[in-house]
Amino acid sequence: MSRPPLIAVVWFFYLGALGIFFPYFSLYLHENAGLTGTQMGFVLAVIPMMGIATQLFWGQIADRTGARSRVLAGLGMGALFGYGALFCARGFASIALATASLAFFQTALIPSAVAVTLALTRDDGPHAFGRMRVWGTVGFFLVVVCFPPALHALREVRGFGVDRAGVSEPGLEWMFPIAGIILFFGALAALALPRGGALALRAPRGDWRRLLHHRPFRRLLGFSLVAFLCLQGPMSIFPVYVRAHGGTLDSVSEMWILMLIPEIFLILMSGAGLKRFGPRGLLAIGVIAGGVRWLVCGFAPSLAWIYPVQILHGVVVAGLVLGGPLYVEAVVPERMRSTGQGLLAMVGVSIGGISSQLATGWLLEHVGPDAPYIAGGLGALILGALIPVLLPPATRPAPTEGEQAL
Repeated sequence: MSRPPLIAVVWFFYLGALGIFFPYFSLYLHENAGLTGTQMGFVLAVIPMMGIATQLFWGQIADRTGARSRVLAGLGMGALFGYGALFCARGFASIALATASLAFFQTALIPSAVAVTLALTRDDGPHAFGRMRVWGTVGFFLVVVCFPPALHALREVRGFGVDRAGVSEPGLEWMFPIAGIILFFGALAALALPRGGALALRAPRGDWRRLLHHRPFRRLLGFSLVAFLCLQGPMSIFPVYVRAHGGTLDSVSEMWILMLIPEIFLILMSGAGLKRFGPRGLLAIGVIAGGVRWLVCGFAPSLAWIYPVQILHGVVVAGLVLGGPLYVEAVVPERMRSTGQGLLAMVGVSIGGISSQLATGWLLEHVGPDAPYIAGGLGALILGALIPVLLPPATRPAPTEGEQAL
């Protein structure tokens, strides 16, 4: 199998596993595990908390050793054991600890996969990255569609007990071993990735500090922090929000279909978007789309309003989630590719996510399920309007004396 299809297989299975975990984890915590809103917010915040400690750590290991593909495979294997721990965990403290063990590996999966993909497709034109990354969305889509009926069938086969009061989906804890099995196949594919060429470039000790003195990269980190502060928390409690408006697990699955079908086409077209708007333009489009989406959800009187606006999810992914890594790729030297992606994830998804998860949990418990969406939507729209002032064009740092520009 040639290189690009193999990395596409990795994306398919790695994001396929997230297709179970990400849409339904908060619903499991709130209903099946019986956590309060504040406890749920803390557990969800554990994931980005762990990301602060691990994303730069794993990026540095990959860049210092040049073993980027092996690090990617190891992260998948480690996350598999984290899913096993969550399957066995009961009670707030145990679930929080198991979530931390999963997050130690899983939070670095996507930035590591981005770095490996960009290295493998560096000479294949602006469309190559999107063509590989889209297979992750396809895997996510298939699992989101198939998991609810699979869980219903499993429940009948295993004869789960009478539904507990307030629990819409008994047996939802089986999401964890199923996600682990999917992840295992992705890790096997990652083990077969090539290990030479651009994947094997090594960075000297302390080289990552240069990035923090480079104005475009530093500004991107600040922008990403605020963007994920506004947008990430509401996404994490989305199943709880849908349930509060009279929806079910099937409603969540149906809405994810509306999110993912446009996302597939938009990611495939991300190369054209990059050529036309540049990474800064993609970021603006993504964060504004996210603001509009959450504001509509915050003021929606019924599910009939919530369904159609979910098509904006694909715009957020193609703009913000892809625009950030593409901006990093334009401003960091190749030998620091993994570190740059790790720093972006650490500051945005992790540090921004911690504040967002905690604030979302508090707002859910003390104000109501609509409050996080109104606050996040307003913040994202303001941030998007300020992008021309906040974020400079993407340029790489000048080479130091005796260093060849990459």
